[in-house]
Amino acid sequence: MNAEARLANEAWEALFRAQVVLARRFTDDDIWHELTPNEYDVLYTLKKSPQGMSMTEINRGILLTQAGVSRLCNRLIQRGLVSRGCDPRDRRASVLTLTEAGVELQRAVGARHAAAVTAAMTEALAPDQLVQLRALAQQIVDSADPGPPRHDSQEPS
Repeated sequence: MNAEARLANEAWEALFRAQVVLARRFTDDDIWHELTPNEYDVLYTLKKSPQGMSMTEINRGILLTQAGVSRLCNRLIQRGLVSRGCDPRDRRASVLTLTEAGVELQRAVGARHAAAVTAAMTEALAPDQLVQLRALAQQIVDSADPGPPRHDSQEPS
């Protein structure tokens, strides 16, 4: 393996390990109460798109299979956190949106999650390093997945 390949693989492994360590820490945090982290992920994804999203659009941003996202969304619908309606652009398709209860729960859990993320990230990195990390990670995303436009939300997660 040449030096460039070694460096690329070491960088990938460090990025992956950091994500796993932080994901485990956040999953173990006592912030989720009535949600799983995956359920919160769906609520957060829908929050970024008030006009609603299809299951396919939700699936693009979540690390679950299409079937897993479908089951998860159906549970959230049954719990009254998400509603399903007709897509005005295509009456054959459905679109999912947050209910008022979903908005309230996302905000409450989101505030706790944002505090946990802030604590973890600021314990490890200085503000200028956070700026660099954000730019580098976004560069990787933009290069690897030029897909639909990303949501630049300044709100806490």
